Amino acid sequence: MPDEIPIGQPNRTPTPISFQPKKNTLLVSHGRPPWYGEDGHRISDAFVVGIAGGSGSGKTHVARQIVRSLGSIPSVVILSQDSFYKHHTPEELALAHASAFDFDHPDSIDMPMFAKCLSELKGCQQSNIPVYSFTTHQRLEEPKYLYGAAIILAEGIMALQDPGLRELYDLKLFVQCDSDLMLARRIKRDVEERGRDVDGILEQYLRFVKPAYDNYVLPSQRHADIIVPGSNNTVAIDLICTHIRRKLQEQSNSFRQKMAIPHLYASPSGIMIPECRLEDLSLTILPQTRQLKGIFTILRSRTSSRQDFIFFVDRLSTVIMEYALQYLPYSSRTVTTPMEAAFTGKVMSAKYVCGVSVLRSGGALDRGFRRVLHDVPLGSLLVQSNSSDGEPLLLHVMLPVCVRKRHMAEETWVFLLDAQIGTGAAAFMAIRILLDHGVKPEHIIFVTFLVARGGGISVLRRAFPKVNIVTAGVDDTMQEGRLDGSQGEGSSGRQVWAMMPGLGQIGDRYYL
Repeated sequence: MPDEIPIGQPNRTPTPISFQPKKNTLLVSHGRPPWYGEDGHRISDAFVVGIAGGSGSGKTHVARQIVRSLGSIPSVVILSQDSFYKHHTPEELALAHASAFDFDHPDSIDMPMFAKCLSELKGCQQSNIPVYSFTTHQRLEEPKYLYGAAIILAEGIMALQDPGLRELYDLKLFVQCDSDLMLARRIKRDVEERGRDVDGILEQYLRFVKPAYDNYVLPSQRHADIIVPGSNNTVAIDLICTHIRRKLQEQSNSFRQKMAIPHLYASPSGIMIPECRLEDLSLTILPQTRQLKGIFTILRSRTSSRQDFIFFVDRLSTVIMEYALQYLPYSSRTVTTPMEAAFTGKVMSAKYVCGVSVLRSGGALDRGFRRVLHDVPLGSLLVQSNSSDGEPLLLHVMLPVCVRKRHMAEETWVFLLDAQIGTGAAAFMAIRILLDHGVKPEHIIFVTFLVARGGGISVLRRAFPKVNIVTAGVDDTMQEGRLDGSQGEGSSGRQVWAMMPGLGQIGDRYYL
């Protein structure tokens, strides 16, 4: 998982940023707004800034200044070129430990991998970044998973040298610094952080670093959009951040209101969207038995005790999970019974299976999921509403390994758990996240207690027709209101929508 450093909450004043010395860090603040349209397709890429400059010029410091100056911004990745040094042979390792290997030549960096990982992050996909050890001079076996950035700051001495990388940048910076100051910073860093001795540092600097700077790094500044001083650069940082904010505002997308009451809004073709019929939604609805109706009666009652509510939520989640298992693939298998007779039945044949809860109401389905599938991993997503406009914000991603690695995700079946689909905004974002990771839409099984027929489910079904949705019940309407409880055009407070008759705030009733 990436290093997630909270630098603010969606409904609170942002707190000061505290950085770790590590690079390739995901910084999470206000949360990531939707990056897709009502058709489910991506409409905006992450904004990528390339930051080049000499060794010790202050590239990482400039990147961190940008994050501080942006303040309450969506999630940011600081991606370092240092991670993309090529895998070294034993002969190259011997030279490296003797300070005789040229780490400052463009050929020492795996530029195609750097461009590939950066392209994945820019395209709103997950990426697995190699981890390089400056102590052993070698890549570590386990890469670092990164996903969910709205802004990517890619920094390195050769960040502007490669044409393939330059094509990915939306803004190109070059950090200019005095050579004596760069050398002093390099000595201090290599002694304190990398365990080098001064003689080796100076030898490497004169033999490799300075020639590489003169021949490759400094000439690359002609590709920069902005030259940033290595110190006393407050004005330049403010100009850069103003530009980034404006570009992000241009990419912003808001459609939750259209999802909440879709029949009141025109479709992209200009034709009014009629209220959807239940049979057109392609939902799998549990048989409405007297037992199920009895459970819903208890769950809907405001006078039910918390103990009864939790018991029947767990019972219903178990029932619905059992019903949802029908969407997994099965193959035939012959076994021998205790009576020494052959019996041919079915066995689940999915290569990978996992669950993902949309926090926090989706957690009410976790216990039922565990009862039915006790030996598979369970991850989580945190999607909350923006306090100003109600749009969904992605704040937290913790997915199982079989989803984080794309070659595994393509063969993974995912049970996506959320208590209800009202406006469908959180469900929309959760499905889009899984698709970004390479999960096939027909491998997503969305399990929920309740769906609002008059809400965003029709938009969701048009965008993702191959996703399987299993629900225990369907309510007819969505009621518009305000967060403070007032009604009418002159009322204050953020606009909200509630399912009617609904189950209330399931997460609050289950956990509090």
